Amino acid sequence: MTQQLPQAPSTEPRLAGVRNFRDVGGLPTVDGGRVRHGRLYRSGHLAHATASDATFLASLGLHTIFDFRNAADQRLEGPDVELPGVRNVNLPLSDPADGAEFWKMVRDGNLDELKSILADGKGAARMIASYRLIIKERTAEHSRVLHALAEDSVPALMHCAAGKDRAGLSIAVTLLAVGVEREAIEADYLKSNDPHRRYKVKRGDDSPEAMSDEVMELLSPLFDARATYLSAAFETIEETWGGTDQYLVKGLGLSDRTRELLRERLVENG
Repeated sequence: MTQQLPQAPSTEPRLAGVRNFRDVGGLPTVDGGRVRHGRLYRSGHLAHATASDATFLASLGLHTIFDFRNAADQRLEGPDVELPGVRNVNLPLSDPADGAEFWKMVRDGNLDELKSILADGKGAARMIASYRLIIKERTAEHSRVLHALAEDSVPALMHCAAGKDRAGLSIAVTLLAVGVEREAIEADYLKSNDPHRRYKVKRGDDSPEAMSDEVMELLSPLFDARATYLSAAFETIEETWGGTDQYLVKGLGLSDRTRELLRERLVENG
């Protein structure tokens, strides 16, 4: 019997304690299909979800929540809200020790210190390097996600801290696997820049000087979703595996049958 899944709400909800939430349903595939509504969601972390947020999330009929935060992220923000009957899978896509001093500087450094690590394109370069590294070195995690979606994990929600980078890449990889047009993947990714979706920048000192326009401009590469970041991920796939199909087969170990199951669960034909 075909499982009856909840229908997507007609308007996107504005959750009080969860930022950057959205259903990726409706995105077009290269062969004329569309991603089904109510199957795949993305967001920032769920640690600050209100009671009404939790009620809404519970109404989605989620099977699995994939949390790509690392232990340091979870200590900073807290654990996800627990939803009844939902499986929580933690798959860190970054090492807690990686760049610990860098992120301490981002939180606590003064203007001169921030300039030393972020000015002259260094912030954007760091983000591009991070995207490339996740694609190349986190193939086991992305493979696990796609196999889980093909087997039994839909409807699913993917999130990290801001729902922009680690979740954004995982969503992008999933959408590539089911044949979504790259332009549509990019358009969805860039929605994370919408003012109501953006991660709230936290600094140890919240004085006007610590949050000045100059400081915010230096920090912006770290908290923006930029097309150049996603392009770097796609370029890494091309450079490392020679194309999307080879990446999915050799990099992520997807069989033809697994890809068929993914499409059956996530895509409706036109």
